[in-house]
Amino acid sequence: MIKPINFVTLALLLLSLTAQGFSQKKGSPDTTTQNLVRGVSGPVGTNSSWSGYTVFGGIPGSSLFPISSTTTVLSLGFTAGTEADVTNAVVYTTARGSTTITAITQVTYQGNSSFSIDLSNSSVCPTAPATATPCIVKLDSLTLTLSPASDYYLAVYFTSDDSNNSALGGTQPQVFQSSLWGWYDSGNYSGLAVGNSVPAPTGAHGPPIFLMYVTNN
Repeated sequence: MIKPINFVTLALLLLSLTAQGFSQKKGSPDTTTQNLVRGVSGPVGTNSSWSGYTVFGGIPGSSLFPISSTTTVLSLGFTAGTEADVTNAVVYTTARGSTTITAITQVTYQGNSSFSIDLSNSSVCPTAPATATPCIVKLDSLTLTLSPASDYYLAVYFTSDDSNNSALGGTQPQVFQSSLWGWYDSGNYSGLAVGNSVPAPTGAHGPPIFLMYVTNN
């Protein structure tokens, strides 16, 4: 015969299971990927030939979601090419509404500040980059907490006189469907210093090129 569990034993058992549940929950980090800003959604077009250009991606502080994260991950989208060669990439921080640089964060890929992204590698791009099937590549996680009091500008300088970059295509939303925005300039603008100004686009800025998502991991 199975003996019935008395009330005291049952209460102690439930208390133990509850404590274990809380302990596991507290010790398990939240690894859910969350958008820190509205990224690119819907179909994209393409913008090609980037040898010798700096591409800017704007992240307005006013567009940030109310999510607290000590890390920031930037994702680039590619629509053509077999390799992207980057001489340097940084994030410029400015006060909200200003173009004066107050801080600079180095951007890396696989631990390198000067890097190549092998788009022909199936582990990087499971499907060859195309407008219908853009290849989305995450850059290394940045120790950067985005604040509504600041604006942020990703500056990626694609190596000049480079045949890979001449054949490179970047995603560009067909309509302005994102809180992100961007523009580009000929020459290297990835080496500006604190106190310098982020160069303004010629005319109005448009939808982002390459920059697709800004997430917490």
